[in-house]
Amino acid sequence: MSRTLQLTEQLIACRSVTPDDGGCQALMTRRLSALGFDCETLISGPEDFRVTNLWALRRGTLGADGTLLAFAGHTDVVPTGPPAQWHSDPFVPTHRDGRLYGRGAADMKTSLAAMVVAIEEFVAAHPGHAGSIALMITSDEEGPANDGTVRLVERLRERGERLDCCIVGEPTSVERVGDMIKNGRRGSLSGKLRVRGVQGHIAYPQLAKNPIHLAAPALAELAGIDWDRGNDYFPPTSWQMSNIHGGTGATNVIPGELVVDFNFRFSTESTPESLKSRVHAVLDRHALDYELDWTLGGEPFLTPVGTLSEALAEAIRGETGITTQLSTTGGTSDGRFIAKICPQVVEFGPVNATIHKIDEHVAVQDIDPLKNIYRRTMENLLL
Repeated sequence: MSRTLQLTEQLIACRSVTPDDGGCQALMTRRLSALGFDCETLISGPEDFRVTNLWALRRGTLGADGTLLAFAGHTDVVPTGPPAQWHSDPFVPTHRDGRLYGRGAADMKTSLAAMVVAIEEFVAAHPGHAGSIALMITSDEEGPANDGTVRLVERLRERGERLDCCIVGEPTSVERVGDMIKNGRRGSLSGKLRVRGVQGHIAYPQLAKNPIHLAAPALAELAGIDWDRGNDYFPPTSWQMSNIHGGTGATNVIPGELVVDFNFRFSTESTPESLKSRVHAVLDRHALDYELDWTLGGEPFLTPVGTLSEALAEAIRGETGITTQLSTTGGTSDGRFIAKICPQVVEFGPVNATIHKIDEHVAVQDIDPLKNIYRRTMENLLL
C-alpha cells in the first residue's frame, strides 16, 4: 500500500463531520512537525460550534526571502446522509472495484494526504530548498465558514505574513485527474425580498392589494436584465430565484405578503454594491412596498495565468500528459478568503463526480498521481 493511500484511509476513518476535526489535524501535525514545520492550532467559534484550524510553516534553509507556497484545505466533511443507503460504513475506508469509498474520500481527504506525503518526499529530496512551505487547514469549510480559514487569514494578516502562492486541494478534476484547475470563483450574493400587500377576500380584489400581482412585473424585469457579460475567465453574472411563497393555503384569500429568495453568482465585472443598487432601482421604479435583506456569501476572486498556474500545469502535464484547463465554474470555496492575502490562488484536486453523495469515492489509481503533481509543483516553484 502506498503511503499516500495509507494516510488517506487514516483520515477517512476520522469522523470529522463539520465542525468536528475528528483528530485529522493532530495526525497531520505529527508528520509535519517531524519535517521541521512549526505548527500552530487556532481554536475559534462559539462553544456549540468549536472550529479547529492549523497553520504549519517550514522555512527553507536558503533563506526566507524566496517564494512562500501554501497548501490549503479542510478536514471537515458534510453529513453522510442515511448510513443505510451506503454500501459500506462511511467512516470505514473500503475498497471495491479499484475505488476507495468513504465520506471525504474526494472532498477532500485524498488531497490532504497527497499534500502531506508530497511535502515529505520533497523535503527528503531537497532539505535545503529555497523559499518556504506552509499549510492552512480548517474544520469549518463545509459549514458556515465563519470561524475557519477566514480566522487564519486574519491572524496571518495581523502578523504581516506574506503568501505568494496557494493551492487549495478542492476536487476540481472532471473526468481525469489533472483535466481542470480552478483559477477563480464567482461571488455569491443572496437576497430575501418581502413585498407587502393587503390581505383580503379574493372575490373583492378592490378591497385588497395582491403582492403577487404587484411584484410580478418587477421580478420579470430582474430575470431579464443583462447584469454583465462576464470576461475571459468568468461567465455572465446570473440572477436566479430559488424560492417564492405567497398565500395562506386557502384558495379564496389574497395574501398580504410575498416572499422571494434569490441569488446572484457574479463575476469580477460586478460588485455587491452595484448589484444591490440595480435591484433596489428596479423595485423602487415599480413602487413596491418591500423589505430586502442581503447576505454576501463570498466575493469573486481571480488568479490570471502566472507562475503558479504555469508551474501546476507543467506538473500535471509531466505526470499525466494532460493539458489542463483553467476554469472558474462551481460554487464558492475558501480561496475567496485566502485571495485577500495571496496574489496567486488556485484550486486543484481529484475528480469531483461523487462529492457530497452517497458512496463518495476516488479511484485508487488517481491517488499517487495527485501526490506527484503536488510534489512536482513544489519542485517547479522552490528549486
